[in-house]
Amino acid sequence: MRKPHIVILGAGPAGVGAAYRLRREDRARVTVIEQQAVVGGNAGSFDAGGQRLDYGSHRLHPSCDPAILADIRTLLGDDLLNRPRHGRIRLRGKWIHFPLAPLDLLLKLDRKFAVRALRDMTIGRVTRRARQADDTFASVLLASLGPTICEEFYFPYARKIWGLEPDELSGIQARRRVSAGSFGKLIRKVFSGIPGIRSKSTGRFFYPRRGYGQISEAYARAAHELGAEFLMQTRVISIRRSEGADAGWNLTAIRNDGSVAMEADQVWSTIPITLLSRLIGPEPDPAVLDAAGGIKYRAMLLIYLGVPTDRFTEYDAHYFPGADVVITRLSEPKNYSASDEPRGRTTLCAELPCSVDDHWWNMSDAALGELVASDLDRAGIPLPAEPVAVHVKRLRHAYPIYESGYEAPLETLDSWAESLPDLLTYGRQGLFAHDNTHHALFMAYSAVDCLAEGVFDRAKWRDYRRVFATHVVED
Repeated sequence: MRKPHIVILGAGPAGVGAAYRLRREDRARVTVIEQQAVVGGNAGSFDAGGQRLDYGSHRLHPSCDPAILADIRTLLGDDLLNRPRHGRIRLRGKWIHFPLAPLDLLLKLDRKFAVRALRDMTIGRVTRRARQADDTFASVLLASLGPTICEEFYFPYARKIWGLEPDELSGIQARRRVSAGSFGKLIRKVFSGIPGIRSKSTGRFFYPRRGYGQISEAYARAAHELGAEFLMQTRVISIRRSEGADAGWNLTAIRNDGSVAMEADQVWSTIPITLLSRLIGPEPDPAVLDAAGGIKYRAMLLIYLGVPTDRFTEYDAHYFPGADVVITRLSEPKNYSASDEPRGRTTLCAELPCSVDDHWWNMSDAALGELVASDLDRAGIPLPAEPVAVHVKRLRHAYPIYESGYEAPLETLDSWAESLPDLLTYGRQGLFAHDNTHHALFMAYSAVDCLAEGVFDRAKWRDYRRVFATHVVED
């Protein structure tokens, strides 16, 4: 039987993971199209200042599906490091270890905060649930955690990350992004770090020696060795359904050396579903295009500061939920990989969620570097010296925004995509889903599992979609 030709759009983890599994199991001929020069997407890495840097802070969590983790171990070998988490969060002007530790909470958080939070936990929960009339980020967390923790931590952080008030966000945003979304879960999370209670994986993560993008690079290299074709720096501009008994898809793409045309039996897309709706022809129903305009992605500025010192701090990441600091997180890649190189220099990565319409988006690299330096001064962790280099990466599609009412336009888009024969949309961007890398890879492996003898099993995929809906992002 002739194996189908599957064209995969996008070479992030979901794209390269599917390419690898399809070729390893010899289920299809595979072509991956990626508009960037390297694989990995937002989970990729790049070289700068003699250092390997990531697009923000990334970790491979121990909750990764065992089969996927086994493949990553095989692909990376000794380059997959098992590292301790060592971050901290600035809460009410004080630094608290993150992930949260019982002793740290007891010694560093003021008693007034603790008393108020305890009161919320013991006497307010039933009353709050009785008053809950809507399903928003605010109502879900207020009912579960109470006003003290919400107003001091989750609500200010939500405003910074998604650019909306907590009551303008869907309750699904809370359920998909807040892993400690109740007092019971929060308490279990805090006390899971106590010796004798914690598991071997508690407070630890996996990280590749050569940066987080090494995961995607290893998948892509293995897929290529197994016969997958990769077209890099290639942008698809048109996808049209062919005619006839063996109808498939005709794709047109452009690259530096001209245009590329190809035929595919199936198209698997990991690009934003909003973009996909504008590429498919003939043009979809106007309601579909209207729906594409009804859902939004949050952009992100990643501001990298090269600092002339071996290390800035001992911490891998610093979190800033408060409104007095613009950035949300600062990471130090050297502390993820335990690398000492380059000597005498470290790079810091500050994350600033925004909109492409915000004034920040068009600020110069130098001005953004000064903004970060001011934030760090305000937080009590000033730079030890002037940065020797500042450069900025701008991500247009960093996070899906689950604005209240987003479900209706997304359902329209999803139903439209489902109606197209031999086309699959999946991954963070393709399903408009909050996920970690291990979730994106699970989607890729699940998609391959649905392909048997060249036919994609839609009913089986719908079962997997119900599993995807239970995924909660781990920070």
